[in-house]
Amino acid sequence: MSFSSNFPFVLFFCSLLIHASLAEIVCEELQKDVCAFSIASSGKRCLLETSKAADGGVEYQCRTSEVVVERMAEYIETDQCVNACGVDRNSVGISSDALLEPQFTAKLCSPACYQKCPNIVDLYFNLAAGEGVFLPDLCQKQRTNPRRAMVELMSSGVAPGPVSDVSEDIKAALAPAPQ
Repeated sequence: MSFSSNFPFVLFFCSLLIHASLAEIVCEELQKDVCAFSIASSGKRCLLETSKAADGGVEYQCRTSEVVVERMAEYIETDQCVNACGVDRNSVGISSDALLEPQFTAKLCSPACYQKCPNIVDLYFNLAAGEGVFLPDLCQKQRTNPRRAMVELMSSGVAPGPVSDVSEDIKAALAPAPQ
């Protein structure tokens, strides 16, 4: 076979490579198991949402949020980071509620997450900032006095969501607001 007879195959193969390299990440096209903590080609975060299915059950859909990530795009979080940071790929929406859980904050602030998983750290850095908390300070306090870190986080104005796993001893440690 000469090169001229193989030329169509070479062109076809090259077109496949070009198509693969130009593939975009579109949140709405992602599967449920990779949606959360992904970033679309547009630089916007993907989030998992639920809706009522025709049969009355719950249906999951991946959607593009309006949250733009400054320095990342076209990114699907690794399983290694999901495990190291203690996040859940099945989490619905974007919320700072997880910061109220001492076990989660300990994993988020661990070197395996904080130093090696910039996407997840960036997300929670911004969520914490929205609650008036500076994540590096919270992580420093988490390493030196985890209980105190949670008390300070609670007193910063972070409100537990509708369902909260905040332990009773942390709730009791908070002083009542002045009237």
